Amino acid sequence: MKRTRTRVKEIIAKELVDCDVTVMGWIRSLRNSKNFSFMAINDGSCQSNFQVVLDASLENYSVVSALLAGSAVSATGKLVRSNGKGQQIEMQASEVEVIGIADQNYPLQKKATSLEFLRENAHLRCRTNTFGAVFRVRNALAFATHKFFQERGFYYLNTPIITASDCEGAGELFQVTTLDLERVKNEGVDYSKDYYGKRSYLTVSGQLEAETYAMGMGQVYTFGPTFRAENSNTSRHLSEFWMVEPEVAFADLEEIASLASDYLKYLIGEALTTCPEEMEFLQKTYKEDLLTTLTHVRDSEFVKITYTEAINILSSSKKKFDYPVSFGLDLQTEHERYLTEEHFHTPVIVTDYPKEIKAFYMKQNSDGKTVRAMDILVPGIGEIIGGSQRECDLEKLTKKIESMGQNPQDYWWYLDLRRYGSAPHAGFGLGFERAVMYITGMNNIRDVVPYPRYPKSAEF
Repeated sequence: MKRTRTRVKEIIAKELVDCDVTVMGWIRSLRNSKNFSFMAINDGSCQSNFQVVLDASLENYSVVSALLAGSAVSATGKLVRSNGKGQQIEMQASEVEVIGIADQNYPLQKKATSLEFLRENAHLRCRTNTFGAVFRVRNALAFATHKFFQERGFYYLNTPIITASDCEGAGELFQVTTLDLERVKNEGVDYSKDYYGKRSYLTVSGQLEAETYAMGMGQVYTFGPTFRAENSNTSRHLSEFWMVEPEVAFADLEEIASLASDYLKYLIGEALTTCPEEMEFLQKTYKEDLLTTLTHVRDSEFVKITYTEAINILSSSKKKFDYPVSFGLDLQTEHERYLTEEHFHTPVIVTDYPKEIKAFYMKQNSDGKTVRAMDILVPGIGEIIGGSQRECDLEKLTKKIESMGQNPQDYWWYLDLRRYGSAPHAGFGLGFERAVMYITGMNNIRDVVPYPRYPKSAEF
């Protein structure tokens, strides 16, 4: 008879004792003595391992006590109060079934494995304490994202992954084609014969499509994969990552900045509340001030300054920066961290950037030099959210597209929003992996996505 499985998380949460249950999981460690053994298993439901005490009288004790870490087992027995350190409940096993054996070649047999080694074995790394914690927190943040926007009346929108437009204008696009590349080398390219009849790409953002729906449904958000063909091997870049992008009709920059700061605080609060064990482990293992920093950000009133004010603060500081500080240049991470960590000691919202360093769709200010853009900077990493009020003037937007060397006809549907019932609207984007990286305290973005994609890496 097949037994009903009880998850370890449920046993701990409900403090189940004096009852018989069946748990199933993977062996993390096994300590043998003359008459009994202690088996620590983890079923993935929580950070904690679960101790199963095996008596030598078990029918298959000799087999079970010889198992190696990584083996999958089913253990049935009575739950009792534990006298062991760091645990409240354990099982006195009456039966243990071997489900799947791991041999001595199991890559995680070693006591200590580097993060780099685990990236090379990404298909197994979720079985470790670190990645179990990271991906349970990631799950909580994804769920919190939907809760936050749904509770505020937003509609969830699935925007296209394949597109013909470059939202950011950076040109770092993965091309999608069904053309025979060998034949193209000899005959040239005729995109009218391609699958979509024109050049097509993997999207860098769902923003433009989200704008169209905001202008009919009021407020929407996207949460999906985006792609950048940027040849970067830094600890902060991926070629495939997830973006959270809300768009709000009849909203200005101040409203979207407020929404963004509320969202960030909400994410942090959910991680601290729903994943306390994981967060404590990550602090102990990777970032000793993690909980203090996150609590400070969650409870802070974000300071708001203009880009011009930021440049003045940086220029007048006695700090020696690696990158120059001058009006018209983008703020670098070292500048952003100085503002948040040394000058204001709190998160900062920087607004009104020079138009030359921001995307074409941002609303132009009356000074002719700046646009209604904003970045949220936080201690530890700098920018975590970027957004803007969108340009709703047809003539200004058309001229901006032309100044980029682009054909406005390629954006005819986007420009239609300014022809038919144009209205102020605004939105922001948050790179989900950047947020997970910040909240978990991990130092490399490749460690917060299940299978990282970056130059020369698409192994799994």
